[in-house]
Amino acid sequence: MKKIKSKKSNFKNKLVDLIKEVKKNPMGVVLDFFKQIKLYVTTNVFFCLFVLFNLINGVMIRYFSIGTTETLFAFQPFMADLAVVIALGALGYLMRHKIRVVYWYFITLLCTLVCVVNSVYYTFYSSYASVSLLSIAKYGDAVSDAIWDIIKFKDISYIILPICLLFVYFRLAKKKYFVENENKHKSPKKALSSLICAGVIGALFASTLTSTDISRIAKQWNREYIVTKYGIYVYQINDVIKSIEPKISALFGYDEAFKRFTEYFKDKSDTPDVNKYTDILEGKNVLSIHLESIQDFVIGLEVNGELVAPNLTKIANGGLYFSNFYTQVSVGTSSDSEFTLATSLMPSNSGTAFVSYFNREYISLGSLLKEKGYYNVSMHGNVASYWNRNVMHKSLGYHDIIGKSEYDIDEWIGLGISDKSFFRQSVNKLKEIRSKHDKTYVTMIMLTNHTPFDIEEYTTVDFDVTMKVNEKDKYGNDVVNEYPYMEGTKLGRYLKSVHYADEALGQLMAQLEEEGILDDTVVVLYGDHDARLPKGDYQRFYNYDYKTDDLLDEDDPNYKVFESYEYELNRSTPFIIWTKDKKINGVSMDKEIKTVMGMYDVMPTLGNMLGVYNKYALGHDMFSLKENDNIVVFPTGNWVTNKVYYNAQKVETYMIGESILPDGYIEKNNLYAEELLNVSNNIIVYNLLSGVEKVEKEEINESEIVEGAG
Repeated sequence: MKKIKSKKSNFKNKLVDLIKEVKKNPMGVVLDFFKQIKLYVTTNVFFCLFVLFNLINGVMIRYFSIGTTETLFAFQPFMADLAVVIALGALGYLMRHKIRVVYWYFITLLCTLVCVVNSVYYTFYSSYASVSLLSIAKYGDAVSDAIWDIIKFKDISYIILPICLLFVYFRLAKKKYFVENENKHKSPKKALSSLICAGVIGALFASTLTSTDISRIAKQWNREYIVTKYGIYVYQINDVIKSIEPKISALFGYDEAFKRFTEYFKDKSDTPDVNKYTDILEGKNVLSIHLESIQDFVIGLEVNGELVAPNLTKIANGGLYFSNFYTQVSVGTSSDSEFTLATSLMPSNSGTAFVSYFNREYISLGSLLKEKGYYNVSMHGNVASYWNRNVMHKSLGYHDIIGKSEYDIDEWIGLGISDKSFFRQSVNKLKEIRSKHDKTYVTMIMLTNHTPFDIEEYTTVDFDVTMKVNEKDKYGNDVVNEYPYMEGTKLGRYLKSVHYADEALGQLMAQLEEEGILDDTVVVLYGDHDARLPKGDYQRFYNYDYKTDDLLDEDDPNYKVFESYEYELNRSTPFIIWTKDKKINGVSMDKEIKTVMGMYDVMPTLGNMLGVYNKYALGHDMFSLKENDNIVVFPTGNWVTNKVYYNAQKVETYMIGESILPDGYIEKNNLYAEELLNVSNNIIVYNLLSGVEKVEKEEINESEIVEGAG
């Protein structure tokens, strides 16, 4: 007890002496404080540089990805990154000198890897990476060309500082700095003081957080917002926790998830709304065509007076064309589109449904058609196991998947068999399937129009993306001069690739017509996701000045604004329902529907036309909407309607047209989007549809007992 009093007394005396010294000589105290800092830095150079370099990389990733000066000088993520780096570095002081330095350098390399991976990933997906992607890393090799195509200098600039740190180490070691200035043995006091420093900084950071900030890091789906507020290192640590959490919470959180699930769907009818399109396609064969990376802007688009996609344009003009259609993909890209189209659920919050949650029970369009006697097959020119399709497609109701091994490899482009060869051979397989089954649901997955769109390395494409201009030569004669325009750009390569894919589509439709297959078939075409083309290429496409081979000045009356939100809205893809008959039972089958639509709306819309219904679909039947204002929610938490595009990460609203928003419109849709994302993820993680089937079977059995008793 005496010792405790003595310590308290000594501390009190020191504090009193310090106060007296400050009053007596404040400048001297300040100078002494900075001398102590200088002494600490000079005797802990490597640790201080370790903290500084990792902090700089944390700032760089925010700036290079989000790209605003506000994020560059933001206080919150800076403090969060600083606390994490100091805390991680503090553990090094518990190790002997040589191991300590190796440990600090290992942490630096790990932080650098986090920055590089997230930078590349953000360039491609406009979001940040997750460790849950390790489960799909094996699919990266097949698209390595696409990955290298998008890597820029900024994505690898983070390795500069680790190299500098290594150089510093050798310089210090050569001067025997570590021997003279740092204790060779463990330094628990330095470790403790560093951890206390990290804790104080962390506490200051935590005091700035709002309830919204805390709620969003708990959910993790709004990743850009989390990095903006918490920094890249806190985000990545939290991501590790969230990636493990589903495995744990699936064991313990089922009851709560099922309760929220039943509450969400309790008011939804057990039967579909009836409209003029209900059952209009019932009994017809279905041919679904997966248009790889095809965006909607190519429909009707001309370059030098020639249509980029004449066949797709013709099909769109002759069918039910949903011209404001958005996919809702996450890291699973094509597989996410297939999943959402089939189930009307959103992609999973961690990993992908195809790889991480293939062993779940889903209510899918294929399984519902199977119950109506359809034989379901998917066809793909790549290996059947890619994206785990050979397993997941069976979970989605397909009887069989026909992959590369069952095709004659007579023409290879990019990732697999060329679209022209794939379609030609697939029609023969389709004829054989039709000869054995009365009703079929077949999906053909295109492949050639895949990034990096290097179609001309494999075949000749007769489509010119230069600009032809009628001018006068020096003699006054009419001449046609050629200017570079889109030649040599990724968008230019894309337009050529789309033109090839469109030719393949035209040949397919001609072959189907020749074989008589179109007579009793509904053809469904959907773009699986956008091509993720550089925004700068669009700027050149819309604002090219051939006189300077540069962009038009922004003051030019012909200048077209194409910034971030124009880019987002331009990511829409085609969705078309086409039949040979342009009217069925007096109902038009060739009109444009401009209401905004998402991939999760396909199952309710198409299902209603085919006579099947899924109560647990998250989307809407587009022909049963009571108001002309649907909402499409994206996995990031962003959403779009006919009136507005809302960016949940930046908390920004981009108005579409001249609409005036009703009171509470943004808040209402934000709540809707958040609840939908949570319910969808719970359905996948906790396998809730399996629970529904058990409950329904129990209810049926109970009703049979009651009827029997009566």
